[in-house]
Amino acid sequence: MSQMGKVYLVGAGPGDPDLLTVKALRLLKAADVVVYDRLVSAEILAMIPEKSKRWSVGKSAGRHCVPQDQINPLLYDLAKRYPSVVRLKGGDPFIFGRGSEEAEYLGQRRVAFEVVPGITAAAACTAYSGIPLTHRGMSRVVHIVTGHFRDDEPIDLDWERLTGPESTLVVYMGLSNIERIAEELMRAGMPGATPAAAIQNGTTPNHFCLASRLDRLALEVREAGLSAPVLLVFGEVVRMAEVMGDWFCPTTLTQALVGER
Repeated sequence: MSQMGKVYLVGAGPGDPDLLTVKALRLLKAADVVVYDRLVSAEILAMIPEKSKRWSVGKSAGRHCVPQDQINPLLYDLAKRYPSVVRLKGGDPFIFGRGSEEAEYLGQRRVAFEVVPGITAAAACTAYSGIPLTHRGMSRVVHIVTGHFRDDEPIDLDWERLTGPESTLVVYMGLSNIERIAEELMRAGMPGATPAAAIQNGTTPNHFCLASRLDRLALEVREAGLSAPVLLVFGEVVRMAEVMGDWFCPTTLTQALVGER
């Protein structure tokens, strides 16, 4: 292991470069090579020194630039050649970022690695939209799930567990399945009038939040032409966007929520 470099699994946050942690920025500035995902913003990539080599492994739904089973050995190979390898991931490495798979692969091959947490989209994109994940009298439980499964497997979630009162549901990568998600939630007992929101390009200059209700969200998202990355949020806390939504996002589109229970 002493002859190998070290791999840093670094969370880049959801897009706003000011949300990078101090440690993430320090490692980025010192990296010999940076392996980065599609969701890492251009502003953050601009912080990579010219001396550092760059390696894009960007992935998007339906189009895989570099499959995960090729990324893992790539990190191993780079660690044999460079002292400091930064694996830069959008959001947090361990929240739907497959960072744990990379850490497991490296650990099994005795490659030193370090995990640097990043601010995940569920926390940042909602905050920038004026939607608190928890709020007294509205939500004291937060569920975070993915709406997209490996190899395009069908969505198989415990829908009834996700529809409890005083809870917030956040769905990553759910845009392509938004109709199915809404149908399953209503079938499991979530009222159609439940406040819901879709947040596109959260925390970036193109941040856009469409706030609506469960039974109308899918249609309005399609009509608005939203495209990935989009975060879906369901729960009473979405009502707070009417109060706080404009603090960051001038393009917040809020449909009538209050009084439509």
